[in-house]
Amino acid sequence: MKIGYPCINRTIGCQGNRTFRLKSYSEERFISTVSNNLDCLRKMLRFNVEQNILFFRITSDLVPFASHPVCRFDWLNHFRREFEEIGDYVNYHQIRISMHPGQFTILNTPDDSVLENSIRELLYHAQVLDAMALDSTAKIQLHVGGIYGDKRGSILRFIKRYRSLDRQIKKRLVIENDDRNYNLNDCLRIHAETGIPVLFDVLHHELINSGEGLKDAFPLFTRTWEEADGIPMVDYSHQRKAALNTKHCETIDVEHFRRFLGQTEPFDYDVMLEIKDKEESVLKVLPILASDARSYRRAFV
Repeated sequence: MKIGYPCINRTIGCQGNRTFRLKSYSEERFISTVSNNLDCLRKMLRFNVEQNILFFRITSDLVPFASHPVCRFDWLNHFRREFEEIGDYVNYHQIRISMHPGQFTILNTPDDSVLENSIRELLYHAQVLDAMALDSTAKIQLHVGGIYGDKRGSILRFIKRYRSLDRQIKKRLVIENDDRNYNLNDCLRIHAETGIPVLFDVLHHELINSGEGLKDAFPLFTRTWEEADGIPMVDYSHQRKAALNTKHCETIDVEHFRRFLGQTEPFDYDVMLEIKDKEESVLKVLPILASDARSYRRAFV
């Protein structure tokens, strides 16, 4: 079990998600921005390794406008050496990596232009992970999408679209249960038709489910992961304490996390803390995880 946080670090003063407006696009600005983001990514990874934080979600803004038609610059070749160096560091320290495209990446959309943009965005994410020479345990997580007035039809459309994707994308893609449209059982139905692994989101499951508790859910989604996918991934958060508040919490409730670990024994998984204060919450619970038999131990630094 490894633990991590998504996208940005608030401690080191370098976040790696710098971008700019489309109307300000220029090759010079693009190169400068990507150089900054890659440098910040290196610094965040070094910080994480020093703290034994070995799971990290790379921001989708690493290469701004990479999937947009305005970008005709060959960024893959221009930054090849930088990507390879970061990948070497990730592989040497056995850091688990994921990415999560934004809300407008929707495979089951009925809009052809949105679909085209979504596939380009997924390809960009796959290209980043491939450029780092990361194996198929580095995943791209995606929500199933919208319902569009016909849930069954939308699920079938997702399945059809998934099957037509390039293997470069398919080997990395996982689906996540969401908090509005597609619960764990819906994702399991899609897995049964496609083999796509299911990433389990704890907070989303609390909000919509089919009556399964955590102990019921874990044997269901963990078996969707094959050896080549790595151990299952879990997104963890809990609701803010205000009544009926469905937003992610500002900082972690340590006792809630301790109970979560106990409830999910003996399953092994990598856990991403989707908590507002990022690495601060991870640092709070590292001592708890260190005493857990499932916790990953490095033999070197």
